[in-house]
Amino acid sequence: MASLFNKFQDAVRTFARSPSFSRDPRRLQFEADINRLFMYTSYNSLGKNADEADADQIIDMAGNASFDDQQKKVQENIHNQIKRFCTTMDGILIDVDEPQESQSKATPSRSGLSFAVGKNSPTTNHPAVSKTRPLKRSELSQRLKDSLGYTLDVKPSQIPHSEAGQGLFLNGEANVGAVIAIYPGVIYSPAYYRYIPGYPRVNAQNTYLITRYDGTVINAQPWGYGGETRELWDGSKMLDTRPNTNVTEKGSDRFWKMLSKPLESSRAGSGEVLERRNPLAFAHFANHPAKEMVPNVMVCPYDFPLTEKDMRTYIPNIAFGSAEEVNMRRFGNFWFKWGSRNSESNGPVLRTLVLVASTSLCDEEVLLNYRLSNSKRRPLWYTPVDEEEDRRRWS
Repeated sequence: MASLFNKFQDAVRTFARSPSFSRDPRRLQFEADINRLFMYTSYNSLGKNADEADADQIIDMAGNASFDDQQKKVQENIHNQIKRFCTTMDGILIDVDEPQESQSKATPSRSGLSFAVGKNSPTTNHPAVSKTRPLKRSELSQRLKDSLGYTLDVKPSQIPHSEAGQGLFLNGEANVGAVIAIYPGVIYSPAYYRYIPGYPRVNAQNTYLITRYDGTVINAQPWGYGGETRELWDGSKMLDTRPNTNVTEKGSDRFWKMLSKPLESSRAGSGEVLERRNPLAFAHFANHPAKEMVPNVMVCPYDFPLTEKDMRTYIPNIAFGSAEEVNMRRFGNFWFKWGSRNSESNGPVLRTLVLVASTSLCDEEVLLNYRLSNSKRRPLWYTPVDEEEDRRRWS
């Protein structure tokens, strides 16, 4: 498998030098990442019996397919994996013999902070929360592992620096190209940057922000460790729901004991019914590898189609504001209004992120290259994986 990983890596470097790739550094890095994701996820879609001959064929396809075709294929591969995950979760949680209350009669479970800030809008405006088996989060996680072959644990990181705090660990085995985790939380398009708590210094007290190449920001801080129920979640609460542990708090772990600033109800809407026990909604706990360590996952943008209503409860995100109100375009370091998003041919989407395995994983810590900007002062613990990639990502 190591030789397979190196083969894909060498192919990406070769393709990146091709004239067909963008000459804009930022765009070049995005295309190189999609190229890599195309190979990883396509290989994964072949199943456990795939071999190096299949890898060679995929590399040939990656060299001949257009960027748009590769991007579409990556979305298709990721969506198929997420769909299998959602189907598996339904099989574990939904009792087909248990009658479900109609939406008009069901009273949704509401996020606790919504009561504290006076969100007392009529429940008839809220979607119903379907009944599920009363499994604890740990029980659900184990059953998912029994079905998929892996789940996730959050526990003290093995990264040897004082600010590492909690880390994300794969419990089980996953093949290259597998969706390992979903990045949960509140999604902000560039039009709503000013509503991110702490704006304009949004990352001063929040290390759980991540940015997609299209400028979409996801704030995982309100999600925290999830919860123990399926509930109506509006992103306005963040409670300390960590398992009992004797580990001393380190660095950013202390933020889990604070309540985040509630979102404006007129912008955040009434929320969505989400499965807060979601065993894969922990991507925000993945740490950056220490020196002489290598990342084993990479970020992948995933545009979840909102028409897939049966899957929606397992996508641990809500959008701040209306994604269709305004589109934005980046010029240099600035974003400007640019038309409307109502023209999306494939329907409305939720612009999310997942972590995809870049090699086979087995009972180990999940490590993600943070690619922090080298134009700003970086933390002392940060060791660049690839300075050139860091430079291109933020050029």
